[in-house]
Formats: sequence, C-alpha cells, structure tokens
Amino acid sequence: MLHPSYSDLMKVVNEEAEGEEKVVNSRYSIVMATAKRARQIVDENKANGDGELKQKPLSTAIDELEHGDVKILSAEEERSDEDDF
Repeated sequence: MLHPSYSDLMKVVNEEAEGEEKVVNSRYSIVMATAKRARQIVDENKANGDGELKQKPLSTAIDELEHGDVKILSAEEERSDEDDF
C-alpha cells in the first residue's frame, strides 16, 4: 500500500501552489505526475551510468512530492519554462 494516500499527496502539492488555482485536481493528475517523475528518475539513472536504484522509481517520486523536493508545474508554467530555452 502506498503512503501517503492520493488525497494527502494532492493536499501537499496544492498547498505549495501559488495563487488560488489548484495544480492537481484529480487522482489521475497525481498519478500522471508521479509516473512522469519516475520515468525521469530512471532516465537520469541511465544517463549517469549509475547502478541499480536503491528503491523503486515510483516510491522515490512519491517521496519527493510528499516532501516538496519537486514541484508540479501547471500547464501554463510548463509552457513558459519551455519558452525560456
């Protein structure tokens, strides 16, 4: 069983959001965000040539979201970040 629950993760992510609009509106959104981060972790691990991961990438992604180590960007914020490059 995953800890924290989906609803707890959604609360944590939305508390850190700037403004009144929620970043995550559904369990689907939080699942997609954690899956995307897990894929990034795997890709980073391969690119660095590191050995096996200490824990599963999805568990790491969930921990990072729960502790505020990563931030979920709204679609608007993501587009503006892409424009900066």
